[in-house]
Amino acid sequence: MIHFTKLHGNGNDFIVIDEYSGLVVPDNSKPGFAEKYCARQFGIGADGVIFLSVSASSDIKMRLFQPDRSEAEMCGNGIRCLVKYALDAGYLSPGTAMVETMAGVLPVEVKGQGNKVWVKVNMGKPMFDKKDIPMRGEGEFIDETLEDMQVSLVNTGVPHAVIFVDDLESVDIDRLAPPIRYHSLFPKGTNVNFINFTQDGILNVRTYERGIEGETLSCGTGSVAAAVIAHRLGRTGNEVTINTLGGILNITIENDFAFMEGPAVTVYNGTIP
Repeated sequence: MIHFTKLHGNGNDFIVIDEYSGLVVPDNSKPGFAEKYCARQFGIGADGVIFLSVSASSDIKMRLFQPDRSEAEMCGNGIRCLVKYALDAGYLSPGTAMVETMAGVLPVEVKGQGNKVWVKVNMGKPMFDKKDIPMRGEGEFIDETLEDMQVSLVNTGVPHAVIFVDDLESVDIDRLAPPIRYHSLFPKGTNVNFINFTQDGILNVRTYERGIEGETLSCGTGSVAAAVIAHRLGRTGNEVTINTLGGILNITIENDFAFMEGPAVTVYNGTIP
């Protein structure tokens, strides 16, 4: 029997497998495990499977496998769910902690308890470097025309393309996003975000996520990417409220670092025979 916990961050949902005390799913089986159990019609249903384990350098370690069998560098909503699970399991205490991911070690701050937990994540410095995403010059802000759209590029743990639109509700995301997601500029693919502002200055975001190959209710790294691009373009201050289909995230930019704060909720526990 494999025990699992289902959690979500603003509707971005994950299956968490606890490997803190030892391996539960062999590493070579993890991609297939994610493909099988993320399927909403035939499995548990989720946007990804998170494996929690002991870290040699941090308090806990996170690995994330997606429905297409790929392993993602990290996930903003996912890391909050991981931290919520670890808090409930007694691996972490309220306060600060460090989480090892493929995108580096990320500091987190845990607020609240029970099912009213908010997690603030230091997402690190958004990357505008040649080795992370294609650029015209070192340190230069990236702005490309792709598929007849003006696209801004940034890596916030994973690569993102950000596109301002006038009418977000009418965007045909399943038609417009894939040609950019698979564009030759991105050897490993990219997430695609469509954004606009409300009259009161809130930034609305819709995200098509690689690995899931569709729109999700929320994307943490995508929300950070949207805030960072809007800030660099002078459209916001250093505190940005993001409205996703699944709820609100708060992004703060301080000394070139981006911080994301939002909820994490436990849905249920279960077992796989």
